[in-house]
Amino acid sequence: MGHIPVLLQEVIALLNIQDDGTYVDCTLGGGGHTRTILEHLGPRGRVIALEQDPRTLAATQLQLKDFGDKIEYIQGNFRNLQQYLGSLGVLSVNGLLFDLGVSSFQLDEKERGFSFHQEAVLDMRMDPGLKISAKELVNQSSEIELTRIIRDYGEERWARRIARFIVDHRNRKPIVTTTELVEIIKAAIPASARRSGPHPARRTFQALRIAVNDELGALRDALIQAISCLSIGGRIIVISFHSLEDRVVKEVLRQGVSPCECPVDFPECRCGRQPYLRLLNRKPIQPGLEELKVNPRSRSARLRGAEKI
Repeated sequence: MGHIPVLLQEVIALLNIQDDGTYVDCTLGGGGHTRTILEHLGPRGRVIALEQDPRTLAATQLQLKDFGDKIEYIQGNFRNLQQYLGSLGVLSVNGLLFDLGVSSFQLDEKERGFSFHQEAVLDMRMDPGLKISAKELVNQSSEIELTRIIRDYGEERWARRIARFIVDHRNRKPIVTTTELVEIIKAAIPASARRSGPHPARRTFQALRIAVNDELGALRDALIQAISCLSIGGRIIVISFHSLEDRVVKEVLRQGVSPCECPVDFPECRCGRQPYLRLLNRKPIQPGLEELKVNPRSRSARLRGAEKI
């Protein structure tokens, strides 16, 4: 499946795009959201696009070449957002978009090792320049550390058993490919637990990908920087694809809406912390039935947004 931007119309509506505004797509991916943002901008409008995967960036630049200098590209992790904007002399922006998770490009390139459906060397690095791949993580981490990763990042009830099976297998032979790991996971999870629900390897693969790329730490860092970069009235939009990401987004946005640190029994605020965000939607927006038919990968998407006040 090629790239289909998730919740596209909802993103554009919440961004409230200004003709001459400056917008940052912190997760360029296949460029579907960015293209539509560019189409809504006037001649003085501008998009700054971040992408940490150089192969994805190169492919998307070709697709967006007709927009010329209305778009500026940066290859790097969004946790360095302020540094990148500072290097361009950008002090504030009108909106930022985060479309989290794995891009269609990465999923469809089986050699990247993200998918449990296709055989490839275990990798899962969004930025190929990272030192530790999933193969090193699986073969070098202790059983305790593997259990923690799979339990905390995959929310997998069989984390301890899967970690034990991984260690037992690698003691005999290193684990190199995605299919090897899938078979180990299947063997670890009791047959009765594999008869229903998602693919038995889904949660473990998610956990390893998050750990390899430090996704949750990078996300928290980037959100805090993004909010500080917003101009008054500017908006931040985030699409997450699992509960751990959504929890981080919800916590950071809530801190901006209710920053007061006074004890709940105080009759009035004494810490002096004032709200600096207004939520655009109380509950996360999810794809409708029509979008799910066209793009089944969007099924777990959750969109949250806020405005700087």
